[in-house]
Amino acid sequence: MKNLKRISTIALSCFVVSALVSSCTDLIVEEKDSLVVQNSGGGFVAGDAGALLEGIYNGLSFYTDQGNTYSLNQHPSAEMIPPTRGVDWGDNGVWRTLHGHTWDATHTQVLNSWNALNGRSFTCEQILASNPSSSQAAEARALRSMFMAQIMDFWGQVPRRTVDQGVDDLPNVLSRSEAFDFIVSNLEEALPELQPGAPATINSTMTQSAVHALLARLYLNKAVYKSTSPAGPYTFDNADMAQVVAHADAVTAAGFGLDADFFNPFTDQESPERILTTEANGVPRNRWMMTMHYDQGGFPAERDGPWNGFTTLADFYDTFEADDLRRFKDVGSNEGYGGLNKGFLIGQQYREDGSEIVDSRSLKPLQFSRDIPLAGAATEKGIRVIKYHPTDNGIYILLRYSDVYLMKAEALLRSGDNGAALTMINNLRTLRNATALSSLSEDAMFAERGRELYWEAIARTDEIRFGKFNVQYQDVTNTEAYTVLFPIPSIAIASNTNLSQNEGY
Repeated sequence: MKNLKRISTIALSCFVVSALVSSCTDLIVEEKDSLVVQNSGGGFVAGDAGALLEGIYNGLSFYTDQGNTYSLNQHPSAEMIPPTRGVDWGDNGVWRTLHGHTWDATHTQVLNSWNALNGRSFTCEQILASNPSSSQAAEARALRSMFMAQIMDFWGQVPRRTVDQGVDDLPNVLSRSEAFDFIVSNLEEALPELQPGAPATINSTMTQSAVHALLARLYLNKAVYKSTSPAGPYTFDNADMAQVVAHADAVTAAGFGLDADFFNPFTDQESPERILTTEANGVPRNRWMMTMHYDQGGFPAERDGPWNGFTTLADFYDTFEADDLRRFKDVGSNEGYGGLNKGFLIGQQYREDGSEIVDSRSLKPLQFSRDIPLAGAATEKGIRVIKYHPTDNGIYILLRYSDVYLMKAEALLRSGDNGAALTMINNLRTLRNATALSSLSEDAMFAERGRELYWEAIARTDEIRFGKFNVQYQDVTNTEAYTVLFPIPSIAIASNTNLSQNEGY
């Protein structure tokens, strides 16, 4: 390979040049889609900005995986548990340690997520150095900001390698506070050059609306990211909350709104909620396969059968009122797929013809139970969750309006406008057939976000912001404050002395 030294240096720093490489465990860079740019002289050679950008967008499907960034966002929260069933889902404890907050710097999914996000961030650097048009440059800045924001959120420090660095130069490292300022500045710079964005079945490129949604999220969490103590307590500035409201209002002004049908945004039908999506053949597939029981399969596209994995906890399920439309939807017998319904699946499960499903392993009726042990779980244990349904294949949401709506309500609450926040929450609850609240506290706001946004890879960040992350609940054995940040992977620490390991690891 030409210029082997340069490529190896990037790999050792976990800055894989290909946006499709998800791990540098073996220190091998796999070349795909012409994303590896190399030169026998050792310098950077500009690539095709359009092709690089297309590769980044195609690669957004990595967010649909059941592991890595999704699992880091969901499994440490009280919304999801990854039980081991016999030898199924054991995987050397990677899932159980995420639930118990007992991960370390060698955790596979921590490493894979680090590589995936940093690799994609570097590809955006390549795009910006490859003579892009003004709109391509804006999209690259916005995408880089999205990836860097997640790195900042997970690890509290953000490495940055630029294309003009020498082969022996180590990536610079931004502190959390520096990263926040850099990310916000880049998003604001990108805004004028982007398309406005409007509701559409598919919104697969960065738009002004997507950037406004990202900025709202950043300002809502600014108190966390700027805190000298990562675990808080946090002080939310009214000026920051005003920024949240302004950016949320900009998304509303673009025409986005709440969908009266809670499950409709997760289908292939039109919805006013989809701000940023990724789509490809089967992209949401993991969301139902990871939770459905083995014997709920049998449909042609999935003859391998579901994986019987993740469930929710009964305590989270109990936060819903019985008639809340977000809790359950009977899809009827016309949609097929083994009579699979939407929402939370508990109790006896049925075939499309109304007959009881029998667990092929225990030979007993398949009845999902409330209780779910983390280890040694029987095949029927645990309440299953279906937001994306096999009949609605094709679109996966990365940013949606309900989150933006709730971010505005939270910002109003935190800035003292309880009346306006309560009105917003009750309007949403009325739409979801839930009882109106007489008052609104931070606890009630947190619970409402959970009911609306469950299993959408937001739970960990919400729990940290509301001070509910380091709390004892089922099988969580480590409630130490340092776990609000993940460890920098050992291999990254070894290869980049500008990085410092986070406290506690």
